Amino acid sequence: MDLSNLKPAKGSVKENKRLGRGQGSGRGGTSTRGHKGAQSRSGYSRKIGFEGGQMPLQRRVPKFGFRNVNRREYKGINIGTLQSLAEKNDLEKIDLVVLISAGLVSKNALVKILGKGTLDRKLEVHAHAFSKSAVKAIEANNGTAVKL
Repeated sequence: MDLSNLKPAKGSVKENKRLGRGQGSGRGGTSTRGHKGAQSRSGYSRKIGFEGGQMPLQRRVPKFGFRNVNRREYKGINIGTLQSLAEKNDLEKIDLVVLISAGLVSKNALVKILGKGTLDRKLEVHAHAFSKSAVKAIEANNGTAVKL
């Protein structure tokens, strides 16, 4: 076996239909497009979702859902995360600048402090929102939760 006698597997390579090359070819005249109608014309393109006149799927299925334009999306950070951040960097005050530099939030994010985890340091925490359990945990250690 060498490169000179390699060939593709039987049936894997097809010849292209040569269209519009005279009546003798069997594919002249209408060039397999049938007679008249939009699909026989050049420049025809079917609309996206067109199902041959049948009611298309996007019109058969009902609309649903609601998107509140006034929703405020918060990035949640647990007090357990604040505890580990404060221990690692020896902090008493945690604000947006600290959270951004730690890579926990982006600069435009709204931050909400959540109550999962334990806190055993006195911390002054600045954020846009706090859960009740987070405020309780922060104030239990004589810390302060400052809402921006």
